[in-house]
Amino acid sequence: MFEKIKEIIVDKLNIDDDSFIDLDTDLMEDLNADSLDAVEIIMDIEDEFDITVDEDDVENIRTIADIINYIEEHS
Repeated sequence: MFEKIKEIIVDKLNIDDDSFIDLDTDLMEDLNADSLDAVEIIMDIEDEFDITVDEDDVENIRTIADIINYIEEHS
């Protein structure tokens, strides 16, 4: 699951060197994602993992670990 999420993030943010990305990587702070990037990443994750992320939960999803935990709790 981590690798697939990482692949989505790398693709959306056009990251060349992804070697530093791990479970604790913060999308906004570490990867300089803006709110539009975050929405696009969430939409791709929803499609890939067949889930729906509640709007109220989006602000609590900051790291890859947060994404994985959310998917596990809601699938």
